[in-house]
Amino acid sequence: MPNKPVVRSRRFVKDTGVFRVEEMDLKFANGETRVYQRLLGSSRGAVMVVPLLDRETVLLIREYAAGMDRYELGFVKGRIESGEDLLEAANREMQEEVGYAARRLDPVRSVTVAPGYLLHSTHIVLARGLYAKRLPGDEPEPIEVVPWKLNELDSLLQRDDFTESRSITAFYLVRELLARENRN
Repeated sequence: MPNKPVVRSRRFVKDTGVFRVEEMDLKFANGETRVYQRLLGSSRGAVMVVPLLDRETVLLIREYAAGMDRYELGFVKGRIESGEDLLEAANREMQEEVGYAARRLDPVRSVTVAPGYLLHSTHIVLARGLYAKRLPGDEPEPIEVVPWKLNELDSLLQRDDFTESRSITAFYLVRELLARENRN
C-alpha cells in the first residue's frame, strides 16, 4: 500500500451551515501534486438506528429528503450532539423520530458514504427492548413510522422510495447479525 500523500496546506473555503468546505494541497509519493476539495461533516459523526420492535419487525420512517426532493423510507438518523456518545444520540434520535426508547443499544458498524470527498462517519446502532417514550424533535412535520418485517427486505429493495445506501446497508448488517445470534 502506498504512503498517504503529504498535506502541504489546508484552506477553509466555505461554511454552508451543514458542511464546511476545505481545500487540501497534496503531494503524492510519486511527486505529483493536486488540490482536493472535501466536505467536512460533523466531527462527532451521526447515528443511524435500527429499532427492532419485535423479533421480526423493524421500524422505518418516511420523511422528506431535500437532496432528492421526495419522501424517502429509511431508518432513524441524526447528528451526535456535543456532550453525547453515540448510544445516547441513538436513543435520543429514536425518541424524537419514532417515539420509543431502548433498553439495549448495540453498535453494529460505522460506515462512510462518499469517502473520496466527504469526511463523515455514520454509526449504525441496533436498538432492542423498545418502550414508548417521546421527546420533541426538530423535524418540521410529523414523521410517519412504518413497521417492516425483516423477512420482507426483497420487497423493500424494489421500492422507489427506499434508496439510501446507509439504510440498505444497515438493514443487511442487522439482518445478518440477528441471523447469527439465532444460530448460536
